[in-house]
Amino acid sequence: MVRKASLTPSGRTVLLALLFAAILTVGFLVGRATAAQPHMQAALDHLVAAKAELQAAEENKGGHRTAALKLVNQAIAEVNAGIAYAASH
Repeated sequence: MVRKASLTPSGRTVLLALLFAAILTVGFLVGRATAAQPHMQAALDHLVAAKAELQAAEENKGGHRTAALKLVNQAIAEVNAGIAYAASH
């Protein structure tokens, strides 16, 4: 007769705690890999803030506000592409 191994309640708790710790560790390492670009992330944050300020500004700027918004959107796209490229290489 083969007995099925079972964990005691305290054994299950330990196993769940180890599993939870492993998940947290993997999440931390993945987060570090993607957040290892603090300057790129800071630039992105500043560009997003600049975009919000440009959108809040009055429109009568001779087309320069609109051109600046277009360039900021392009810069945001380039920074995102750079972050994605670095994350995959």
